Formats: sequence, structure tokens, C-alpha cells
Amino acid sequence: MAKTRMQWSAEPWNDSEMLEVTQIVPETADTWTFSFRSPSGAWFDYEPGQFVTLDLPVPGGNVQRTYTMSSSPSRPLSISVTAKAGPKSVATRWMMENLKPGMLVKAYGPAGIFSLARHPSEKFLFISAGSGITPMMSMTTWLWDRGPRPDIVFVHAARRPSDVIFRERLRHMANRTSGLQLHLTVEEHDEYQSWSGYRGRLSQIMLGLMAPDYLEREVFCCGPEPFMQAVRDMLISLGYDMDRYHQESFGAPVETEAEAPVLDDVVLDEEARSELVFANSGITTKCNETDTVLAVAKASGLNIPSGCTFGLCGTCKVRKTEGEVHMVHNGGISDDDIDEGYILACCSNPIGRVVVEV
Repeated sequence: MAKTRMQWSAEPWNDSEMLEVTQIVPETADTWTFSFRSPSGAWFDYEPGQFVTLDLPVPGGNVQRTYTMSSSPSRPLSISVTAKAGPKSVATRWMMENLKPGMLVKAYGPAGIFSLARHPSEKFLFISAGSGITPMMSMTTWLWDRGPRPDIVFVHAARRPSDVIFRERLRHMANRTSGLQLHLTVEEHDEYQSWSGYRGRLSQIMLGLMAPDYLEREVFCCGPEPFMQAVRDMLISLGYDMDRYHQESFGAPVETEAEAPVLDDVVLDEEARSELVFANSGITTKCNETDTVLAVAKASGLNIPSGCTFGLCGTCKVRKTEGEVHMVHNGGISDDDIDEGYILACCSNPIGRVVVEV
């Protein structure tokens, strides 16, 4: 029986050469990993966390889609992208239904600025949700492969345990080194399957338990925009140095520093003045933007029932009828309540004039 001799080139891959599909692995019900190699044997040179753009011949004409590489440049003979097919997905759904090993695909890249290679540190905190886990997998694998013991706290949020991409791979890695601390949180459980991890949306309390030394770590975050906004709000309120925070939306990867969006986050100003109107009590009082609604109410002689005072129990829920507050809570209020105008007085700071039903 003849043996096939594997060959590879001394040259790195460039995007003038199409890529060959080698493996397709379902990760979850709606997320698959697609692996590619260079037919010429060229190797892949990129930074962990970067993305490639695939040119896909979908019905109606070719479309280009960017996918973060879930593989690591420490394993340079192939690259992988892990893609989730949403309800309105065209390109990823086409890939799932049509790509087969041996097929050729046009690709461009690599590109992107979301990489630990650009922000070296001794300690990392990776925070992701959904398919935002893909660049974290690339960076974790790179740190694992380079040799020295890594120092990573890996935090991932998913709807349910069966939706956690790379769950078994990450557990395998974490079981073999004390330098990878893996923390998962889910919103729902899977029927007939036990779950011993965290439950509920990621919060300040969870973050403090998962990474007590978060102030010392370089933070990389990727996920849906509301998730990343919540993470930024948490870190800002905890006094984190946001110059050490880096993010990328899996919906809109950034190719250059010039394209990076300006993050217009709320940072409370100790000198900014606000006004709270307690409508039911007929009391109006001036306060600072850094004061909470609960603290101002108590100072005004009003009683808002409260318990934990850090946004967990929900006891201090009141309705806001006018104005804006900045609220960073720990799960004590639902999105539906927020949509109806409710706030938690203990963790809501008034911005300008605010009217509440107290």
C-alpha cells in the first residue's frame, strides 16, 4: 500500500491561494467548526484573536463574511473558524448545508486588532458570551501551547449548558493546569442534566468570586453589544483601569485601530449635580450624580424598603416616571421591569432631573 507523504511549504499562506476544507465538526446544535488547509502546504501566520474573510458562493451571488479564527497560530498547518447560524443567517447556514471536505473556498486575511499579542500581560481575564468565545479559544490555546504555565481566568456566559461552545475542550485544558480557571454561567438548565456552575446573568458579585484579582488582569471581552456594555459598566463601577480593557463584537470585527469605535460609557462625575423628585411624597432634593436614589431618599427622611443594597435582592424596586439613571445591578431586576420603567434604588444614580414614585 502506497504511503502519502505529507508536504508543506517554507512560505506562509497568502490570500491569493484558495483554502481547502479539511474537517467539519458540530460544536452545538447551531454552531459548527470548519477547518481549512493550504493545498500548497503553506503555513498560517496570524495573531491569536484575528479573523479571516470568507468569500462564499451563496444563491443569488457571492457574499463575504468575517469569522474569527478559533484555532491558534501555535498550530500553523491549518486554521479553523467556528460559526453560529442565527435565525436569519445566510452565509453560515450555507456553509453548514454545502461545505464538504475537499472543497475550495476563497479567503482573505488575516486581519484584526483584537489580540493579546498587542497587549502583553502576565495575567488575563477573558470574558465572552455566545460565539464571542471563539477569539478567547484562540488566545487560550496559544498561551497553553507556548510552554510556560498560563494565568487565565476564563469567564463565559451562555443560555444553557448545551450552548457552551468548546465546553469539553476547555474543561480538558483546565483539568491539566492550575493556570486556567474556567467559570461558566447559564440562564437556563438543560432538561434531565444537572448543572453545578453559576446560574443567571453575569454580575459584579459573580465576577468578584470568579476573579478576585480582576484589577490586576488584562481584560478581553467579546459578545453581543448589550453583554459587552454590561461588562464595561461593571468594571467601571468596580474601579477597573479601562485602558486595560479590550473588546470586539462578533458582529462587527475591527480591522484597524482607526476603525475601533469610541466607547461612550457613563462615568459618574462627583461634581455633577442632579435633582431627585419623589413624586408621591412631594419632596424634591438636590444631590450629586454619584449618590444613589436609595441614599438620597433616606437622607430626605423617606423609607424605601431595601435589603442587600447592591442590586441583588430586588427589594428596593421603585418606578421611575421621568429622567435617566445609571443602574449597574446584580440580577435583582428583570429586563421586562426595566422596560416598564422600574429601577433598583440602591444601585441607580440620577443623571440630571429624575422623578420616581416614592
